[in-house]
Amino acid sequence: MGSHDQTHAGISRRLVLLMAFACGASAANLYYAQPLLHTLGRAFAVSEGTAGLLVTITQLGYVIGLALLVPIGDLRERRGLISGSLLVTAAALAVAAAAPDLGVFAAAIAVVGLTSVVAQIIVPLSSVLSAEHERGTVVGTVMSGLLIGILTARTVSGLVAAALGWRAMFVIAAVAMLALSAVLRRALPRVPPATGLSYAALLRSVLTLVAEQPVLRLRMALGALTFGCFSALWTALAFLLAGPPFHYGNAIIGLFGLAGVVGAVAATAAGRLADRGHGALISTVTIVLLIASWAILVAGRNSALVLIAGIAVLDLAAQGLHISNQSAIYALDPAARSRLTTAYMVSYFLGGALFSALASVLYASGGWTAVCGLGAAAAVLALIVWSLAGTARARVPVPASATADSD
Repeated sequence: MGSHDQTHAGISRRLVLLMAFACGASAANLYYAQPLLHTLGRAFAVSEGTAGLLVTITQLGYVIGLALLVPIGDLRERRGLISGSLLVTAAALAVAAAAPDLGVFAAAIAVVGLTSVVAQIIVPLSSVLSAEHERGTVVGTVMSGLLIGILTARTVSGLVAAALGWRAMFVIAAVAMLALSAVLRRALPRVPPATGLSYAALLRSVLTLVAEQPVLRLRMALGALTFGCFSALWTALAFLLAGPPFHYGNAIIGLFGLAGVVGAVAATAAGRLADRGHGALISTVTIVLLIASWAILVAGRNSALVLIAGIAVLDLAAQGLHISNQSAIYALDPAARSRLTTAYMVSYFLGGALFSALASVLYASGGWTAVCGLGAAAAVLALIVWSLAGTARARVPVPASATADSD
């Protein structure tokens, strides 16, 4: 596919779309279990609260992968790292498919979470391969693929489980990861490492970046709260839809994932606006939408149509803010994009793991209204953090190509 030197003129549309698909397919592995939580609870004879913790286990595995594997993207040639990680993911998915009890299943999906961070190696790679004037658009497109994978994972999982049983979903996913590993091994270009640091020094440098970059700290906080909202919604939604007044099965519950695909469309628009220097405006608007989404969702506890509207607004807001966050941090240090991704995404998924666990507990004790209260509180806190961070926000770098286009 050519060397890194050839990519300064830009990246081919074909490769961008392949990377978007790869991000979506690898990230989808984290979410196949979500619409099946009530089914898995029955299969392994555990309570809804215990079954809900499977989401937290997967996300904690992902956090470990973000902390320990993603920084290697700045240290080693990324093509081999990506294809090798996908092979391990395939093996873990196969174990999950054959798991005889909850303990084995939980261990397998923890490994799936750990190795599925390949998506967060691909995203900064797309930034490296793209020209400056197109970087926000390219990252937005790749992130659209990631979000589509996350959202359609629930739909595919629900439909497959309804037709073939829940284990079939994990078999299919394992085969898909094997195939994707082979395709990416051939298609991705070789990109030289961005640093000569040792692995230990590389990990320490992540903490240094956090200490020295106020923009990074701000975006980490916003990311944690944003994904906290997202995770709280999707963890509790399967329980709401499986019980009264809906009583939906796996197939219908999975279809609700399609309501959030509108957020993927927002990703490319957010990327283009970020290229033009409007990242602060995107952040403000999307945080306000995030708050509004919870008012819609709590009103939808007895109405599927209102729920769908709330899901669409929340996913649009979460994805738009996520793209704004990533555009801001990638502009900080081009040589440290994998490490910047590590810092941001560790915070992002820690927020998701915390709020998914809280949502499981709150749903068991207070139902859907309690979960919506949790999400609304997180969204309001995001607005407070953003409003109080004027000094840090003023330091967000604007791409040089955006100067002529900015207001």
